[in-house]
Amino acid sequence: MNGNPETRLRSGLTTMGLDPDQHPCAAYLAYIDLLSRWNKAYSLTAIRGANEIMSRHVLDALSILPYVQGQHCLDVGTGAGLPGLILALANPGQHWVLLDSNSKKVRFLTHAVMELGIRNAEVVRARAEDYHADVPFTTITARAFAVLGLLYERTWRLLAQDGSLLAMKGPVTPELNGGIAELGRHGVVVQIHELAVPGVDGRRTLLELRHPDQADLAIPFPITGLSMQ
Repeated sequence: MNGNPETRLRSGLTTMGLDPDQHPCAAYLAYIDLLSRWNKAYSLTAIRGANEIMSRHVLDALSILPYVQGQHCLDVGTGAGLPGLILALANPGQHWVLLDSNSKKVRFLTHAVMELGIRNAEVVRARAEDYHADVPFTTITARAFAVLGLLYERTWRLLAQDGSLLAMKGPVTPELNGGIAELGRHGVVVQIHELAVPGVDGRRTLLELRHPDQADLAIPFPITGLSMQ
């Protein structure tokens, strides 16, 4: 992608089939600048440089936009707000909880939400297994969790019965396939979506997990093998 940052951003959105005029591009760029500045002092992410942050963080987060459903959403292990903060900017009608246990990242998120004027995002410092919500979430997203089974184990009680858990991954490896198969044996519905992100080399995959079809089916935890990818 060539040109100035705004041109590159609009080009990336267009390539992904998104209308730049329907997106808060100025807010995305402000986030990129803010993260770049905080990164110098706090090392919030290993991705450095505005162009890399744009592709690997902002556009990567927006690649799952078509799969986000409902109005009550949770981003687990959000880190620097990825993908939750970006999706909150893209969906002002949705309420997002940005959950992380790292105090440094929570400080950044709190500042970012205030500086960018994001009214539909709430920052919470907690571990997923310790967090309790009054209302189940229609969508839960996660990008930082390495282990698929553990992610489901720690979030299933927070997910609405008809909700979806969106796990962002790289290539589908044999280990990841093993984790998918293990969840499937316990009735969890798993759909695999391939993602294309401008400026990002390598395969990106989204795993969409849903509760077992039987609403009254209780899954005992932990399950043998669920700690696999």
